[in-house]
Amino acid sequence: MRGRATAAAAALALVPGAALAHASQRAVLLTLPTKGFVWAAAIVVALTALLSGVTRRGPAFEARSLFSRPRLCPDGLTSWLSAAVLLLLVYAGLYGTHDPYRNPLPLWIWTVLWVGLTALQAFFGNLWRDLDPWRGPVRACRALLGRTGGMGLARLGQWPAALGFLAFAWFEIVSLSPDDPAELALIVAFYWLAIFLLAVAEGEGWLRQGEFLTVFFANVARIAPFWADYEGRRVTVKAGLPGAQVAGLPPLSGSAIAFLMLMIASVSFDGLHETYLWVAAIGLNPLDYPGRSAVMVVNTAGLLAAWAIMAGLICGAVALAVRAERVTLAQILGPLALSFLPIAAGYHVAHYLTALLTQGQYAIAALSDPLARGDDLLGLGPHWVGFGFLTDHDAVWRIWILQFAIILGAHVVAVLLSHRIAANAGLRLTPWREMPLTLLMVLYTCFGLWLLATPAIG
Repeated sequence: MRGRATAAAAALALVPGAALAHASQRAVLLTLPTKGFVWAAAIVVALTALLSGVTRRGPAFEARSLFSRPRLCPDGLTSWLSAAVLLLLVYAGLYGTHDPYRNPLPLWIWTVLWVGLTALQAFFGNLWRDLDPWRGPVRACRALLGRTGGMGLARLGQWPAALGFLAFAWFEIVSLSPDDPAELALIVAFYWLAIFLLAVAEGEGWLRQGEFLTVFFANVARIAPFWADYEGRRVTVKAGLPGAQVAGLPPLSGSAIAFLMLMIASVSFDGLHETYLWVAAIGLNPLDYPGRSAVMVVNTAGLLAAWAIMAGLICGAVALAVRAERVTLAQILGPLALSFLPIAAGYHVAHYLTALLTQGQYAIAALSDPLARGDDLLGLGPHWVGFGFLTDHDAVWRIWILQFAIILGAHVVAVLLSHRIAANAGLRLTPWREMPLTLLMVLYTCFGLWLLATPAIG
């Protein structure tokens, strides 16, 4: 089967045509006055930090309950349904069409799950809690085996999730064929089975800190303005400013901080490695790009370096900000690292927004023709998918404005959260003391917007 997957990937590579990648509006975007937006965003973030620090006033980040209702279905049922859907997708990946634009597996993994669900999580809270494909099967298997204990994996914190996320990011950004249906099907099946066995051995609660998708989606959901709290058989829907959930969270552990830094670093490097600047810096001609195989080693090193640099910058900025306080870096890094959650979630949504608008069309079309037989179950027509809006000045302008608003809003929330968290921790950070943190957030605001607007290959 592995041989068939490799042969399929090789055959696919010989077929002329576009690769499944992030579609872009850059041809029009480069004509827009984006530099003014970058400077404006930097000024807004800096002024927010200054005014909040001087006045000592900011939003309370309080939550309020909207309504409470009974659970609509038995706990674990939706997990079983997700597992069944995943099984069908894996089957489609192995035995369906090799065209990644028509096979539902790569479209659902890279577009519906990684992009669409993340955006929904950032607005409606942790939907993944009911959608993960492990919890129901793990609970049933442990009950069948009569297993109640664990094997000590909980002592590792979120390090297993961080390593899983690193492997996932490498597969998406660096590997040769992340969108090949057969190859992806094997990896998805292996990962599901590995996590299933580990969770059966340790307990379903381990998924919340050991499985990278569960940890990732939980982090994103914490900045949502709407979310649900589960208490027994009832669900309470709450609302608050983005970040209202973050302000009351306990400090992050060392492994949780590492995971959060990887969230920011991986999506940043995903944007950076496609830019002319990066390609030229590694000694290649951006206009004659040789393909992924020629840059696997250097991009692997770049991904790891991005993680290390991001962690170093954030740790250094926090250390400089609290250098006059009677606390150690270990004591304050956990609370203040929480303020970077909006940045991680916001840039992910903004970075993949165009992919959602373009590849999302293929995902819907795949639902209309799930077996790639020429069916049209949804009545979309033969030419439903279209990217004409990427060449329309007004449409691209609206996309850029939305990306700008997401990134700017995420950084403003991060600044305000950092002040609230510092106050809760008993720190009195003057604008001068907090300048390293403010400078880092301003620079990352500019960097994130620059990544979206700069010329890129592909």
